[in-house]
Amino acid sequence: MAETTYHPRLADHLVRAKLSSSGALLIEGPKWCGKTRTGREAAESVLYMQDPDHSAGYLRLADVMPSRLLLGPKPRLIDEWQEAPVLWDAVRFDVDRTGEWGQYILTGSAVPREDEQPRHTGTGRIARLRMRPMSLVESGESSGVVSLKMLFDGATDMAGESRLSVPDLARAICRGGWPEAVVKGVDSEQVARNYVEAVIHLDVQRVDGVDRNPQRVRGLLRSYARNLSTLASLTTLLEDVRGGDTAFSEPTMHSYLQALRRIFLIEDVPAWKPSLRSKSAIRTSDKRQFVDPSIAAAVMLANAESLLNDFEYFGFLFESLVTRDLRIYAQTIDGEIYHYRDKEKLEADLIIRLHDNRWAGVEVKLGSREIEAAAANLCRLRAKVDTSKVGEPAFLMVVTGGQFAYRRPDGVWVVPLGCLGA
Repeated sequence: MAETTYHPRLADHLVRAKLSSSGALLIEGPKWCGKTRTGREAAESVLYMQDPDHSAGYLRLADVMPSRLLLGPKPRLIDEWQEAPVLWDAVRFDVDRTGEWGQYILTGSAVPREDEQPRHTGTGRIARLRMRPMSLVESGESSGVVSLKMLFDGATDMAGESRLSVPDLARAICRGGWPEAVVKGVDSEQVARNYVEAVIHLDVQRVDGVDRNPQRVRGLLRSYARNLSTLASLTTLLEDVRGGDTAFSEPTMHSYLQALRRIFLIEDVPAWKPSLRSKSAIRTSDKRQFVDPSIAAAVMLANAESLLNDFEYFGFLFESLVTRDLRIYAQTIDGEIYHYRDKEKLEADLIIRLHDNRWAGVEVKLGSREIEAAAANLCRLRAKVDTSKVGEPAFLMVVTGGQFAYRRPDGVWVVPLGCLGA
């Protein structure tokens, strides 16, 4: 079978950097997001643990002599390592034995269950990298002319024009960042719907061997989709899912959510907890998110046309799209994504915080009519944060679905998602 041309990913340089500073690298993330293909670009040999012609033999060998599966030119890629969790300890031991860097790449689309966890954490030997579906820069739909790194470095003269219309954004949301859809030019929601059906009927069952009711899984996914980009409590989700199913208890829901997290489907946004000038209480709830907005669209049976007829829900999905892309861009500069909201209802949809403690506030607005209010909101946040303890924001930004990128007189950036990049 002919292999498709590799679509470069922003994670490529992170893979190389981590291999040059650790004995092995674990690339983890949801199925179909491109982990194996990216890992193969850096590998000299590959072991596919789910190869149907050989998997039974691999598993038997892992039971009696796992070191045999490590033989091959290095770096050696071990795909879906969690099929034989003992391989983790074998890799760690070999890294300790040789003391060499860049020997192994492990990829995994699920976290092993508790009774199969490796005996050793791999700290100092096995680095980690989270991969997600493709961002709009990686799919070629965003020009990336407004660089997140340059914003953090103090740039003030960037400008750009987005090629993406609002209908284009609706199509990008429903298609998702799945490489299979992007590379093949699929312009529909069907790939994401196939993914969701596989999760409901197969993946969530296989992750830990627990038999879960597919209709309950679907109901929980729909509840998450309805509450996307909000601070909906677990109680709210439970009441939404339960309906007439009184047997769906809180412990049962936690079990289902844990399974969805273990296959990297759910990726909530944690709360940012800065020091404030006032005594306002900060909301600490997570903001509900999937790893890709297409999951929400698929489970709600939405398509681009229906989103254009429901701009309120479109707005929540657009924030999910921005969250996905900012997570990917921030990762390249050693950053993470949070949200902020206090009891006085002052909020920032997203906070980007780098590990050197620089931070930026972001509001997400699909349309242009809310830009003024969003910018004012960010300026109020800047005034409220105790900058003597957390520092001045590196920048404030409103991400929009509009056309032009520019810097306002108050210093707030207005940037279309179609211009934003790493």
